[in-house]
Order: sequence, then C-alpha cells, then structure tokens
Amino acid sequence: MKTLSDIGLVGLAVMGENLVLNMESKGYTVTAYNRSTKKVDDFIEGRAAGKNIRGARTLEELVNSLESPHKIMLMVKAGQAVDDLIEKLIPHLDPGDIIIDGGNAHYADTIRRTRYVESRDLLFIGTGVSGGEEGALTGPSIMPGGSAAAWESVRPIFQGIAARVEDGTPCCDWVGSDGAGHFVKMVHNGIEYGDMQLICEAYQIMKELLGMSPAEMSEVFADWNEGELDSYLIEITRDILAYEEDGEPLVEKILDTAGQKGTGKWTGVSALEFGIPLTLIGEAVFARFLSSQKEERTRASQLLKGPARNFEGDRQAFIEDIRQALLASKIVSYAQGYLLMREAADVHNWNLDYGGIALMWRGGCIIRSVFLGRIKESFDEDPGLSNLLLSPYFRDKVETAQASWRRAVSAAVCHGIASPALTSALSYFDGYRSQRLPANLLQAQRDYFGAHTYERIDRPRGEFFHTNWTGRGGDTASSTYDA
Repeated sequence: MKTLSDIGLVGLAVMGENLVLNMESKGYTVTAYNRSTKKVDDFIEGRAAGKNIRGARTLEELVNSLESPHKIMLMVKAGQAVDDLIEKLIPHLDPGDIIIDGGNAHYADTIRRTRYVESRDLLFIGTGVSGGEEGALTGPSIMPGGSAAAWESVRPIFQGIAARVEDGTPCCDWVGSDGAGHFVKMVHNGIEYGDMQLICEAYQIMKELLGMSPAEMSEVFADWNEGELDSYLIEITRDILAYEEDGEPLVEKILDTAGQKGTGKWTGVSALEFGIPLTLIGEAVFARFLSSQKEERTRASQLLKGPARNFEGDRQAFIEDIRQALLASKIVSYAQGYLLMREAADVHNWNLDYGGIALMWRGGCIIRSVFLGRIKESFDEDPGLSNLLLSPYFRDKVETAQASWRRAVSAAVCHGIASPALTSALSYFDGYRSQRLPANLLQAQRDYFGAHTYERIDRPRGEFFHTNWTGRGGDTASSTYDA
C-alpha cells in the first residue's frame, strides 16, 4: 500500500462504502473515515480486507494520511451535517486542499459553501453522484461543480471511477462554477421523478383498464426496452413486474405510498422561482404526496364513485398508444428540465454544456437511456436550441405520437384513471404550440380588480394600459412587475 492515500472519504453508508471500493478497484489508495469508528473497523476487516484501503479513527488522522493537496470527499446526509463537518475539517487543512461534497446537497447551499471554503484559501467541489448502490460500485454518473481550480486534481479519480458510454467516454465532466454540479444533479433527479411517474401511469392504465397481469405487463415493458424507450427504469420495471414471492407477484403486495428525499421537490420549487413551467415533474412530486394520503384515499374510494371501466377496442393497438404517450411525455419532461437548466445558467452565469450533460447521463445514472444520445445529437446540431420540442428529431417523434398520446390520455380520463403526468405533458404541449392563450382575459381580470395594466396587440411591446372598467375607478394604475 502507498505511504499516503490518493483521496479520503467520510461517510461509510452504502454509497460511501461502494465509492471507496470503486476507487480502489481503479488503482487508487483510499482512506475511509466514519464518525462511528466501529463502522470503520467493520469495513476495513470486512469488504475492504486485503485492499489498498486504510481506515482513520479521527479527522486529523484522515487528513495526515493523504498526499497533498489533500482531497476529502464527504458522503454524509445533506444539510447541517455537511456544514458541521466542513468546520471540523478546516483546522486540519492546508491552503489549496479540496473538500468534495458528494451528497444530494441543495445547489444554493453549494454556492454558499464554495464561497465560504474559498474564503479560507481552500477549494470546494459540490458534485452530483447518480447510479445508486450498484452505480457507486461499478461506475456512476458524476456531475462536479464548484472551484474550477480543483478540477484537475480530482479529474483522474472522478473520470476513472465513472461509468463510460460505448466509445469509452466517461460519464463525468466539469459542469460549472459553485452550485452548477448540484443543480444539474437536482434536475436529473426531477426528471427521474417524472420518468418513474410516467411509467407508473402506463402500468396503472394497463392494469386497471386492460386488466393485464404483472407478468403480461412485464412482457410489454420487455418489448418496449428493445426500442426507443430502452432505459434503466424500463428495464427494472420489467424485472419488478416479473418478480414473484410465494408464487404471486410481489409488486401487488407493496403498499401504494411513495417516499421521497426532497430533490424532486427542490426541482419544482426552483422552477417556480425561475418562472419555468415544469409541469410534469411538479405533477410527479404531487402524485407522491397524494399517494401518502393512503387512509384518506381509502375512505374517499368508498364515497366518491367514478365511471365504469370497460375497455372496448384493439388491445394491442391501445398498448401501442400507451407506449407512444409515454415516449411523447418523456420528451416533454426532458424539454422542461433543460429549460430550467438554461434559465438557471443565465441567472448564475454558468456555461453549461447541454449536450455534454446528456452524455454524462448516458451511463451509470438512474435515468440512463438510449434516448439521451438523441438529446446530445440535438444540442450538437444546434447548441442554442431553446426547447427540445423544436429539434427536428423530437418534433417528428411528438408529432408522430400525438394521436396515440391523445387516445391514451382520453381513455384514462374517461375511465377515471388518474394520469397526472401524462395529462400535464399533453397540456404543456398544447399550450406551448398555441400562438394565442387565454392570458389576455386573465390580464384583463387583473387590471379590473387590481389596476395591474395590460399590453395590447395593436401597440408596441412594453407599453402598458389601464382601463376604468366600471366607470367608478380612477386612472391610477399599479406598477408593473413580475413577482
């Protein structure tokens, strides 16, 4: 074992342990530390036995075991724990040393921490790590941002342990300054919420309207995974639906209440703050909230009746309608996510490489799919692309899917099957392609009750008018602003 380790890692939960093992398997010597020294001992004597991994019992011992500049990756719970750990580490560090937060931190916290750590003559990286337990061990998608001066020191390790696409390109590259890496990871997780909800709605329609068994649906997802929906989430859905316990499908024994760790909610809140219509991901988050109201839903199901569910038609043709609806809605989800990233980049002066982000998501991460290669191609062809729906490939796909999309959503609505993500995606598509929306009436309402003024189509943009609608008001108008 080398006299000094290449990198240290704090936090030996599942992700932390597996990242340490991943780094060691790529030729790096790692020092592992955990607040509970027993966890360190168990790891060193267990999974890390015989490997180039050493354990540290104190933060001072951790730092002293590392080559310079000291590189320490934190894999601890997001929030105050990260700030507390940074404060404890700083007294042991030298100028130019690097602190890396690999947890699911809120990007605003990463912006603050980058500034603070840099003010102490140190460097800070906030990086998204996606791929779950397996990805951490065999190759995750890594999205680093923060102090640009730190990148060259950690690049070999990060790109060495990251997943790779077919041509060997690592699913890791520098994203941007301060909170850019964690913002991109947050949007990734929001899109993940959307993808999962869309798949669950497809499952629900097939189950409730077509009366399909989990085994039959597993075959459908297996077929879908051979085409343009080929993805990790479709693949694991296939496997979940085929899994049996005591001869019965396990999925039907699982309580229908979904948990969450907050990153999807953060994505929705950020969309509200930036004024981006992130409708599909928002509905996916709300769907999880609704699922948690299990007892109330059970009572409501006994009191509130909906329509009878009796499908009449070509089952195979309708399954294809569902597939097309899922594909079109997925395109909308990514289009909205990219709109959010573009707006945040403008506000925070991040120079995001949108095609490169799609490449980072091609392997290792939860939303990895063939689909992402098309996104990269779209941005390669037009780096200034304002909306994925306007790229030739995705425009053609949505237009081809449109009739099926409408049939699938209509069938769900008419038969009383909740499909908030599929429906909101279609509503966004219809709103986005509308030259004229009813916001003219809305603005008239605002001017009527609050003198908020309006613009006119027969006058230049930027001129605002107020009407005394009742004859009782005056000529004074409210100031014009967007809250």
